Amino acid sequence: MFDQFQIVTDPVGDSVAVSALFAVLPLLTLFVLLGVLRMRAWLAGVISLAVALVVAVAVYAMPAGQALLSATEGAAFGFFPILWIVINAIWVYNLTVVSGHFDVLRRSMERVSPDMRVQAVIVAFCFGALLEALAGFGTPVAVTVVMLMALGFRPIKAAAVALIANTAPVAFGALATPITTLGTVTAGAADDPRLNTDTLGAMVGRQTPVLAVVVPLVLVAVIDGKRGVRQTWPVALVAGVVFAGAQFAASNYISVPLTDIIAALLAAAAVMLLLRGWRPVETPDLSARADTGSSPGRADSSPGRAGNEPGRADNEPGRADNEPGRADGELPKPSGVAVEARRDTAAEVLRAYAPYLVIIVIFSIVNLGPVKAALAEEPWTVAFGWPGLDVLGANGKPLASTTFTLGWLPAAGTLMILAGILTAVVLRVAPGRAVRAYGRTYVELRHAIVTVMAVLALAYVLNQSGQTNTLGEFLAQAGGFFVFLASILGWIGVAVTGSDTSANALFGALQVQTAAKAGLDPLLLAAANSSGGVLGKMISPQNLAIAASAVGMAGKEGDIFRRVVGWSVVLLLVMCVLVALQGTPVLDWMVPTTP
Repeated sequence: MFDQFQIVTDPVGDSVAVSALFAVLPLLTLFVLLGVLRMRAWLAGVISLAVALVVAVAVYAMPAGQALLSATEGAAFGFFPILWIVINAIWVYNLTVVSGHFDVLRRSMERVSPDMRVQAVIVAFCFGALLEALAGFGTPVAVTVVMLMALGFRPIKAAAVALIANTAPVAFGALATPITTLGTVTAGAADDPRLNTDTLGAMVGRQTPVLAVVVPLVLVAVIDGKRGVRQTWPVALVAGVVFAGAQFAASNYISVPLTDIIAALLAAAAVMLLLRGWRPVETPDLSARADTGSSPGRADSSPGRAGNEPGRADNEPGRADNEPGRADGELPKPSGVAVEARRDTAAEVLRAYAPYLVIIVIFSIVNLGPVKAALAEEPWTVAFGWPGLDVLGANGKPLASTTFTLGWLPAAGTLMILAGILTAVVLRVAPGRAVRAYGRTYVELRHAIVTVMAVLALAYVLNQSGQTNTLGEFLAQAGGFFVFLASILGWIGVAVTGSDTSANALFGALQVQTAAKAGLDPLLLAAANSSGGVLGKMISPQNLAIAASAVGMAGKEGDIFRRVVGWSVVLLLVMCVLVALQGTPVLDWMVPTTP
């Protein structure tokens, strides 16, 4: 039996500020190794985990046995449910490749619009938001990034687009699981009847729509710079405005859990309607094989970057040649200006879309109230205390995170396996080929598996040793200025854990308690934790590893990180300013006053 441990947030000289200097070391190590030294993500994750363990034991006096057990629980959570979703989602994609139907899907999308900028808005933003609504936990990135690759996007650009697109829908992802969690952890943290799922969802629905308007414009800027914005702003604006309006309306007046489903479907429908009467004035060839040099207005752009990076043309590691599933399937040809002459039958097109229709149907059925409630009970879902792990919070109560929930049947990854089996049947993939494709998926994702497990182990050690709490309390000392910093705290939480749900569980109560002490609105700060957190999703090592492995760039996560970190910071500042204004008479009318 290992010694019990209780979290202390000021272990160094009884000072939160001094303790925060040590608490931030693991995070600084991770981001420096990734963004500055360009180290492989799996190795950066392992080294940062080692730093976190040393700080936990040497500075926070956490027993070594408890620290190691905390890391093992985090690693287990990294595999299940996180990697369990990603591995099986990419397997479904690999089945479409080996059957040749991904080429059919690509040609179908080209006929909707041969313009890759428009395709990105449809696939990464609209369809990605639908996947986020139904599954979350990395599924949208895993699926949309390979779809973009098949459409001809360069690997690093496909990864950047998929990661940036996976922002605005995140707070309402997996049927609003982050909001539900936020409502649970904040309900007793302050005497405010507005701290419930519905009102918190309404408040978040008055913040994240601002991101929804901007994100599609950012996507076309990343793909094609100023020219992309100038030529395709109508489709980007329509997608963003319709999604934003629907997200606000659904979260405030219809249903918080159904918010992203409604918003994604309406945005996609609006784009399709627009394309019936509008086309960009030019459809440049921006495909991987054509993108061998710089062209005016095109950008591998992010704030603070200009032009194309040296050595990023034909010799880029992990370009389409390394695409998962390539052994049995023809390499998807890049999108060009003209649509290929080959015409697919309606049956073949329907079969190509079938895997995604199957995914939507399965997740929709499982998330129906009675079905979801039944699957949340034993024997389908089992919850147990992590063996030997005994950690108390600063309040003396056992940490909820020491209980591990194994929802083996309702887990999104298990549902993806079912979708994969049905996909193999529909696409007529022989059982042997399907099994071989599944084995190859594990091999292709081996580096991502280590990365995600190491990063989640790091997150658990930070949380259960008290390092994360120290950082939260340090930021909370800002008093009234904390209304500006609240979104940053959520951003840090998601950047570390890769999950808005986890960040809300981690910092939601702290936000509310800090608001009460500083005379701020607890509803506003709790919502800001979730809304700011969504912008940490694109720089989370977990999601970077998912995107890099999916496009065959394992080990190049640092390159992707540098492509998206600028946008993450810029959009975060926008959210910080919005929340700060909502805390003043300028925009306080946006904050609900009644539950």
